[in-house]
Amino acid sequence: MPSPTTTSLSVTQTINGSHNFTIKGYSLAKGIGVGKHIASDTFSVGGYQWAIYFYPDGKNPEDNSAYVSVFIALASDGTDVRALFELSLLDQSGKGKHKVHSHFDRALESGPYTLKYRGSMWGYKRFFRRAMLETSDFLKNDCLKINCTVGVVVSATDCPRLHPIHVPESDIGSHFGMLLENEEGSDITFNVSGEKFHAHKLVLAARSPVFEDEFFDGTEEDNNEIFVADMEPRVFKALLHFIYRDNIIEDEEFSATSSTCMPSISDTLAAKLLAAADKYDLPRLRLMCESALCKDISVNSVANILALADRYRAMDLKSVCLKFAAENLVGMFL
Repeated sequence: MPSPTTTSLSVTQTINGSHNFTIKGYSLAKGIGVGKHIASDTFSVGGYQWAIYFYPDGKNPEDNSAYVSVFIALASDGTDVRALFELSLLDQSGKGKHKVHSHFDRALESGPYTLKYRGSMWGYKRFFRRAMLETSDFLKNDCLKINCTVGVVVSATDCPRLHPIHVPESDIGSHFGMLLENEEGSDITFNVSGEKFHAHKLVLAARSPVFEDEFFDGTEEDNNEIFVADMEPRVFKALLHFIYRDNIIEDEEFSATSSTCMPSISDTLAAKLLAAADKYDLPRLRLMCESALCKDISVNSVANILALADRYRAMDLKSVCLKFAAENLVGMFL
């Protein structure tokens, strides 16, 4: 009896991603020195971090600053990372005559470029003659715009499989949420400014070590009603919603910014939930609040948000505030 014929398929393709890098104050960057660069923020493509390096005085000493240089660098650990690249200097006149250096067009001739280690780069020492750049439509209001596209090469072998079985997303949060809404089996009541909330000790203790200590510390006292004096009912309701459902209650105010009629940052739901997260030791809720507050950082608000971050031990938010303050120090005192 002949053996059955089996098949498999090897697929090699690129995972592509792009990043726009704007350089303001080009004239001030001149004179930084040959071989010294201005770096973009890092961005992720294909599981690796990348960064754009712009050399106002060029990378090559022998060019005597006659050219600007542009490179794309591997900014994370990696060995023999194969990729295609495209660097574009954007025409700001609206004519669409961008200066494009594309490795994608040459893939059939030379294949992908291999970056051996972190810090490996691909690009052009003589990207553009500096005198021509400074009189071109690429420079507008002392600003340059560079677009970079990275295509990381990945390979995978595909072989026939049985029909897949779809596994739905976890719905445990909705089940626990119904438990909260129906109040079935509740054994603890919270009195928050006269408004009562019924909950379950085991659920609260499983989510918060503070509640665990409060309910199961080994004392004889069995108190089934707890008065909460330092929190508004709407905030405590949002706290319970998170504890049971592991997400934030739908509320426009949670993402409200200082551009609204909100009197101050500290009065937002995100700020008050941050205080609740700190009180009940809920690290995921803390990060959710930090993320919401981070979006509202501005020259006018950073001091207040930094004070909140320091008060409630929101270390990631504090770090962002300090970085923002350092980068905008002049504007904060104008």
